[in-house]
Order: sequence, then C-alpha cells, then structure tokens
Amino acid sequence: LRSVPRGKTVVLGLISTNLAELESAYQLARRVDEVSKYVPLENLAISPQCGFASTMEGNLLTEEQQWQKLKLVVDTARKIWGEV
Repeated sequence: LRSVPRGKTVVLGLISTNLAELESAYQLARRVDEVSKYVPLENLAISPQCGFASTMEGNLLTEEQQWQKLKLVVDTARKIWGEV
C-alpha cells in the first residue's frame, strides 16, 4: 500500500461473500484505520470481496444475508466517511 500513487483510490474488499457470518463494523473500521496509515482516508473505500454468486453454484448465503452485508458496507462507510 505504501507504493499506491497519490490520488488513486483503494477499495478494500473487507466483507466476505462466502461466509454467512456478519463482520463486525468495529473491526472493519479498525482495518480501514490501519490502512489509512499508508493511503489517505479520502482515497479509501470498502466493499464486499467479490460478487455474491462468484461461482456457478453460487455462495451459501441467503438473500437476506446478502442484504445485511450490503447494509453493513453502507452503514460502516457512513460511520467512517460521514453522509455522502
């Protein structure tokens, strides 16, 4: 991360699309804080690691679990970066 050019945005895929367990918003914020030591906070973003159906069979998450994970992304981003 130290070698990311200035002004580039780094998207951190911190939310698993394979596991049903919901990540901790606190842990996500801590990881973003760690990365902000190398890349300015205004150049960071968070997202799921990949699509929710990244294999032909799909992942073993219910539709509700997928929506919960997307809500976690939005809620955590709002806590870190404020309303946009």
